[in-house]
Order: sequence, then C-alpha cells, then structure tokens
Amino acid sequence: MDGTKNHRVVVTRRGGPDVLEVVTEDLPEPSPGEIRVKTLAAGVSSYDVMLRGHWFPGQKPPYTPGEDIVGLVDQLGDGVAGLEVGQRVGLWTFGDAGGYAEYITTPAERAVRVPGDLDSVEAVALVVNYLTASLALHQMAGVQRGERILVHGSAGGVGSALVQLGTLAGLEVYGTASPYNHDLVESLGAVPIDYRHHDFVAQIRELTGDGADAVFDVIGGGRQLWRSSRALRKGGRLVMLGMASAVKGGMKKIPGSMMVVGAVKILPNGKTAPMGPGMESYPKDHMDWYRDSLAEFFELAVTGKMKPVIAARFPLSEAARAHEFIERGGYAGKVVLTVE
Repeated sequence: MDGTKNHRVVVTRRGGPDVLEVVTEDLPEPSPGEIRVKTLAAGVSSYDVMLRGHWFPGQKPPYTPGEDIVGLVDQLGDGVAGLEVGQRVGLWTFGDAGGYAEYITTPAERAVRVPGDLDSVEAVALVVNYLTASLALHQMAGVQRGERILVHGSAGGVGSALVQLGTLAGLEVYGTASPYNHDLVESLGAVPIDYRHHDFVAQIRELTGDGADAVFDVIGGGRQLWRSSRALRKGGRLVMLGMASAVKGGMKKIPGSMMVVGAVKILPNGKTAPMGPGMESYPKDHMDWYRDSLAEFFELAVTGKMKPVIAARFPLSEAARAHEFIERGGYAGKVVLTVE
C-alpha cells in the first residue's frame, strides 16, 4: 500500500461482511492536542460485527469500525508533550471507532506507551477486553479476595481477561466453555464447566455448595441471564457484560435480557444486577484509571503474569474475512487485524 495515502475500512451500509470496503484517502492531520498513529494492530470484536449487521446504539454508516489500536506515533499536533515520533503506543478510541485504518488521529492523552518486548498483536488484545474486565470485576461487582466467580464465555476475549484478572485478584474462578477449550481455560486459572452437555447451574452449585458470589455474563438473552441469576448464592451479583448471542440472534435478544436484569433487582432474594459504571463513561471520567490500568496490563504481559489469547490474525485488507470468522463462532480469544 502507498505510504503517502491512508487506507481504511468503511461500513458502507448495514448488512453482511461484504459491506466492508477499503477506501483510499489523504493522510489525516492531527489537530492541536492530537497525535497521528500509524497502526500496527487493530482489534476486532463481536460489538463491531453486531453494529455492522444490526441496528445497535453506536455508529451509523458510513463509518470505520475498531475500538482498540497499537501503533507508532507518526506525527505530533501542536501542544503535545511527553510523546515522541516513533514511539509505540496502545489506545482505546473511547467509543469513537475508527481503528480499522492505516493511520488514525486521536487525543494524545489516550496513548499509553507499549513496552518494547511486547508483541503488538498481544498488546492490542489487552486494551478494550482487559479494561472492560477490570471495570466489571472491581468497579461494578466490587469483588473481594477469596470470592467465587463464574465467567461465561471464559475462552473468549473478555472472558479470558476476566479469568486472568480474577485469578490475579485472588478469586476462585469457574468458567463455562466448550469441551475443546477446557485445557485453555484451566491454563488461565479457572475450573472449566461444560455448558454444552451439562447444566451449569447444577454444576456451579455442586462445585461451590451454594453458588457463585458473582456471575459475569457476556452471552446475554433472557433465558441465559435467568439461569445465570440462579447460579448465584444469596447476595450474589449478576453482571451483564455483553450480548454475544445477538451476533446470530439479532436485537430481539435485548428486551428479554433487560427484563431479567430488572427482575433480579427487585426480587426479594438479596441478589443484585449492577449496571454501572460502564465503559461508556467511566474511563472518560477517570483518565488516570484508564492510563494506569493499561500500563499495568502491558507490564504484566511483559513479565509473563498475564497472557492474552489470540484467536486469529488477518491483514487489514481482509477485515471482511475477520468478521466472517467471528460470525462462525467456535474460536477462543481476540481477533486482530494487522498492518505491515
């Protein structure tokens, strides 16, 4: 690709992966307080796929997807201090999308230095997934050392982050996963539960005696969340973290999910369903938390105390294939786009 031009992926309209197109344009110029980043790796998520294929709160076509990026500082806008051209940084776009691109401009305060020994693909897998997991564990659920948690989709991007951060926090972690991912889940620090062939509610009660202190559900859907609430002990917390079931089931999954969350909140059984703070507001209001957390994740990965799971790598030009890969399911970890 021509280095004097920017190539980015655009969602031209709602639809299947074929609506993703690569466009060529002039390089974006950073405004005062911004930097231009030459992308090395960009994360792909189920959220990107849902937003592309269904009506969902967020971007409207045409737009460029992508929330997490690792790249090289390419140009400094006026007034930027503390960063240098050529530095490798990781960042989240704070819901503004735009990551599926060779170059992106972003406020300089969002950029966090990536240590030299850390692979760019692994680094980008630590951004949104691990920030989301940390926020859910500590700010939403308020977990305490020694508590028991159940993580659904524990081999996925956010799920595997929850397992690793939960283990580091001294929690007793259980994770639902397909049998072929049990070795992976166990290696991350969780007791695997086969949700395909067994009742996970019965399994968690058998393993713990009275259920989990907190359940983290990235699957969503009314039936799934109701069963998750039944896996809680008295006084437990149900944290709804995503709607992965909507990738195939569509937006009809949302109303049932919200009904169950509301029911959990009002039933007189001591169980709760905390809904905030969330990623839509907390990092913006707590930039020190965002920057310190991301820097800590990078250092933990460098020292080997944390290992992000990578499902697949695709060139930026093959973003449509990456979306097809996610829609097929059956994978473990983070899907990443790479730029030469």
